[in-house]
Amino acid sequence: MGRQYDIPTIVTSCLAVSMTILYFIMPEATKQIFLVFLAISWFLVAICWLALKSTQYMHALGGHDDHGHEEKKKLASHGSGQTLQMTSNQISQAKSELNAELDSLRSSLKNKDDEIEGLKSEISNLHTIVEIEKLKVDLANLKTLAAKESAKKKK
Repeated sequence: MGRQYDIPTIVTSCLAVSMTILYFIMPEATKQIFLVFLAISWFLVAICWLALKSTQYMHALGGHDDHGHEEKKKLASHGSGQTLQMTSNQISQAKSELNAELDSLRSSLKNKDDEIEGLKSEISNLHTIVEIEKLKVDLANLKTLAAKESAKKKK
């Protein structure tokens, strides 16, 4: 494993050590702020160290050595013929299943479109019925007004 993962830990450790030394050198008035800086810098050291250990653990667990990687390549190149054939069969089976599902969805969509058209025509008919009823009410109102007018003329 390369040493590039150690660099942040080393840099933050140097920062924390230098801040600790400065804490003892600086005058009393600045010690409170240096105490805050010390806590932050040592916290950063701890975080970088934990990240380093985590990275080392994951690389050790994953087995990123060259031998294992070459072995995986060899296994993949030897078994690729059968894998491609099986994958091709699986792909064609999945394709036929998806086509069947697509056809059923299309027919369902067609049925829904037919239902929507039927509902639109029913709504149109209901609007016509409502307009007819409004005209009947208006006609009835006109008849009552005409009756009232004729009653007034008779008197």
